[in-house]
Amino acid sequence: MINIVRIGSAFIGVIVGAGFASGQEILQYFTSFGTLGILAAIMSTVLFSYLGMVLVWLGSHTKTTSHKDVIFRISGRYLGTVIDYILLFTLFGVGVVMIAGAGSNLNQQFGLPFYVGTTLMTILVILTGFLKVNRVVSIIGSITPVLIAFVVFVAIYSFITMDGSFASLNQVAQSIPTTLPNWFISSVNYVSFNVAVGASMAIVMGGVEKNPKTAAIGGLVGGLVLGLLIILMHLAIFSKIEEVGTLDMPMLGIVNNVSPVLGTVMALVIFGMIYNTAMGMFYAFTARFAESGTKKFKTFFVITMIVGYLASYVGFTGLVAYFYPLIGYLGIILMFALGIAPIIIKKQDKKQQDENM
Repeated sequence: MINIVRIGSAFIGVIVGAGFASGQEILQYFTSFGTLGILAAIMSTVLFSYLGMVLVWLGSHTKTTSHKDVIFRISGRYLGTVIDYILLFTLFGVGVVMIAGAGSNLNQQFGLPFYVGTTLMTILVILTGFLKVNRVVSIIGSITPVLIAFVVFVAIYSFITMDGSFASLNQVAQSIPTTLPNWFISSVNYVSFNVAVGASMAIVMGGVEKNPKTAAIGGLVGGLVLGLLIILMHLAIFSKIEEVGTLDMPMLGIVNNVSPVLGTVMALVIFGMIYNTAMGMFYAFTARFAESGTKKFKTFFVITMIVGYLASYVGFTGLVAYFYPLIGYLGIILMFALGIAPIIIKKQDKKQQDENM
């Protein structure tokens, strides 16, 4: 049970970064479609639960230390190469978005210059990158329960203090700009994007767990809780859309309306979740090219972080609006591969057993 909770929390922690914890992702992918965003959120919950289970199970079953081996095994040489490059592009790109999000977070809450948050995040991730993978998993999972508590609190507060009718709020919500065409594609794109984001680190996390069944349940629980958080956050932002619809970080705006003190705590929680995802992205990216703990890994990791830091100055909201949907469309290939992965792996295992007999 402890391992299931640890894996589930770490899975959520890898995916929940600046865009999610701040509410900016939820605003663009779900709330901008008004009440139909609830259907999108429910559909995402189902997909996250299944794919979370498959990802961590694959890592545990194959005992891998990098996503490359698993991806090539379930997709073949040519498609595997395409997915591998998509994942590398995603890992680095989302890592950059996280650094930018750290700058926006401290700027909105404390009025600090953008570079303070980005520089602090980069230094923290570099220092943590020198630790072993099981230690990284523990750190990533530890902050998640605090975020869950805040989301539940914000959702309850938003419902109780909601102003206006559903019809009027729906009209305001639908006026929020989004680059997605409709709620169905938005839901699939969101899951696809996040699976592309979390796949590498989820597979690496699964590789540490000896029992594939424990890993699978951990991934399932993580995906289910993630989906429930999406539903709660969508309803919370929808309830306060008139007040926070134009903010970089809508969830932070809601909490600040309750209490500036709680707003400060929430800003720190969001910073922690941004750190989680940034750590997961850059760690898994570097693990693809070098074995963790080696001198080569540390050197490559530092160089990657410096390049990511410089790229983060494009800006947070713009990156979420355009980079995330692009990854979502590319990640659909990975979603299909993961959907049939258990069948492919079991056939390969059976063939190997037959050959050994």
